[in-house]
Amino acid sequence: MSSTSSWFKERLGLDDLPFFRTPDYMYNVNYWLGALVAGAFIYAVISGLFLLLYYYPSDPYGETWFLILLVPYGSVVLFSHLYSSYAMIILAYIHMFRNYFSGAYKKPREIPWVIGVLMLVLTLAASFVGYSLIADVLGVDAVDVGRGILNQLPGGGIFNSLFFGNGTSLDLYTRLLAWHIILVAAIGMLFVFHFFLAEKHGIMPARREKPTVPAVYSKEEESKFNPWWPRNFVYMLSLLFITWGFIIMVPNALAEINGLPLLVNPHPAPSPTSPMASTVPAYPPWFFLFFYKIADFLQPNGQPYSPLLALIIAVAIPLIYLIALPFMDRSKYLTPWKRKLWIWIGILMITYLIETSVWGYEQPGVPEPFLVQAELYLPPAIIAGVALYLIRPRGSSAVKKASLSPLNVLALTVLALLLVGTLGDFISDPTVFGLGILIPLIMATVIGFRSVNVTEQSKVNPPKLKVNRKIGEVLLLIILILSVLVASTMWTLPSLGPLSNLFGVELGILFILLGEALSLYHHLVFVK
Repeated sequence: MSSTSSWFKERLGLDDLPFFRTPDYMYNVNYWLGALVAGAFIYAVISGLFLLLYYYPSDPYGETWFLILLVPYGSVVLFSHLYSSYAMIILAYIHMFRNYFSGAYKKPREIPWVIGVLMLVLTLAASFVGYSLIADVLGVDAVDVGRGILNQLPGGGIFNSLFFGNGTSLDLYTRLLAWHIILVAAIGMLFVFHFFLAEKHGIMPARREKPTVPAVYSKEEESKFNPWWPRNFVYMLSLLFITWGFIIMVPNALAEINGLPLLVNPHPAPSPTSPMASTVPAYPPWFFLFFYKIADFLQPNGQPYSPLLALIIAVAIPLIYLIALPFMDRSKYLTPWKRKLWIWIGILMITYLIETSVWGYEQPGVPEPFLVQAELYLPPAIIAGVALYLIRPRGSSAVKKASLSPLNVLALTVLALLLVGTLGDFISDPTVFGLGILIPLIMATVIGFRSVNVTEQSKVNPPKLKVNRKIGEVLLLIILILSVLVASTMWTLPSLGPLSNLFGVELGILFILLGEALSLYHHLVFVK
């Protein structure tokens, strides 16, 4: 292995690449969430290129079913492509909020943060357009809402013709396909820039290592860490394979289940010309449920929000806030207790995003009076604010975590008890109101327990888990044998029909096994 690695390193000049050298403790998925997002994006591009060969704007709905029913493994690729976009959205949110709460938007990472936020917006836009390309009843409804929003903008007619064409079905889906490709290409270009900036500044160090900005390792410190090649490459490849495995396995397994809700069903919804279309609620893509629900809100005077006003509230204001955040939060501290206002806003953003999305799913198209909105949105703000106020660090050192003062103990005990009680009530009677109470309680409790520490260690130690080499080698052999067995059996499954999705399930399992094998190999070879 060492000779092969040296050959690639010499031929490709890998030592000269400006890639980050990584300390041992960072080989944890918590520090590599961006790699998971990248894995989902890469899979979406690869599968999308295959689907492009079979897409005809003249009859998108019919061609979609042709792909599912008559193209070998067509449903496997289509369903996994759909879920790769879903995975990318979910992982991008997790990646963004993880960086938000750790302060990874601060100096010198302002530009990567802004680029990341823009990539999330483009991902949502590309997913919206791709969702509409199938031309089922949900896709047609989504296009109609998009047209309604554009018509309210100054020069809306020009934007409508630019995005949605001249009114014919052929022109509409030709333009949607073109915009889908353009948006994905824009994501790709920003991703390259984002990746190289992330490598230049390095992964955000643990707060005990670098408690203040700029949270970067010096050249002298970095020289003692692991070079990018081959350890980082092997670790990234293991994460890539595992991500692909779940992207392929989950939708193809769901495709075998009857009666799934349309929002998670990989199959297309009914055609808009089908009699069944009238039975389908006008649901948006699940990742825009929050926006559609805000469009149902009524103002204090009883008048409904216009789609444009809903767009400003649901999208424009949060977007402007996230982009401006690095330039508003100018403190040098990374600990949450020195950034309570921004932590509070972050908790509310997550709470309101989830709460409003669930609300939109439960009660689509139902007008919501202003008092109902206040009843749902004020309690989370009060709970999160009071919890953050009560948990205070002892002392003023930015290096140490909050110690267990009597007030901290009391506050965390009360939070834990409230969390248990609220969780029990929510399980017995799940409601949107209960969800809005539960989420900030969970987040405040987690942040509180993570931020108090009795030991007051000043350095981060690498994980203590060690795998006996002999046992590890046996496990690696077993995984490889299982991989061969799965690979040999999945080709016996039919390439067409419902059973072809079982091929997708086994293919996903194969990727997961290979990812786990690489992860175990990484542990055996590189972990000292």
